[in-house]
Amino acid sequence: MINPFTTIEEFAEGRLLLINKPYNWTSFDVVGKLRNSFKPLKLKVGHAGTLDPLASGLLIICTGKMTKQIDTFQSQEKEYTGTMVLGETTPSFDMETDADAHFDISAITEEQIRAACAQFIGDIQQYPPAHSAVKIDGERLYEKARRGEEVELRIRNVTITEFEITGIALPEVNFRVVCSKGTYIRSLVNDFGKALNNGAYLSKLRRTRSGEYRIEDAFEIMELVEMIRDLKMNLPAFE
Repeated sequence: MINPFTTIEEFAEGRLLLINKPYNWTSFDVVGKLRNSFKPLKLKVGHAGTLDPLASGLLIICTGKMTKQIDTFQSQEKEYTGTMVLGETTPSFDMETDADAHFDISAITEEQIRAACAQFIGDIQQYPPAHSAVKIDGERLYEKARRGEEVELRIRNVTITEFEITGIALPEVNFRVVCSKGTYIRSLVNDFGKALNNGAYLSKLRRTRSGEYRIEDAFEIMELVEMIRDLKMNLPAFE
């Protein structure tokens, strides 16, 4: 790819970067990788909306003066595609933890699965997963959960604009969701399983859009790091 940037200084002035976050990377891993790539320059780098380590896809990164607009980008509508597994639940609502309950899915029909989406469209309430980055009393919920401590989950209001089933090959069900800031897709999947009088956990998740920004326009992280390194070679300190 042709480097779309001309100087390293423009990152200090402020740039919005679209990154395809790899699977098993935390959002902070991406921020840290970019921050290190700018060294010895000290630039502000931040992300606009956490993406779970077991999820991939669009992560908006802001540099320099653009970091002042992180809250604006973070509040935008999000789109995800994913896969859920029916017939089991896990404590984390995804693949981070082992299954803790099993259900018979032999009587569930495709019609029931597709019809169940309707009850989640609109303004709904959901609890965040116990294994989440939500802070209570200054500590992340997942830190308490990993120690085996009980946590008090606080219900939150979110909006689901679109929720459709895109493929069924039981026990796997593929879906697409358009939702508001703060929506936990893991919680949505867990509640979806309950709506079928069954169980479900999230096995795959990809963020495809945030506001007007799309995954198709995103950089691979190492691709961007190489571009930044090339630009640094033009600085006097590197001559």
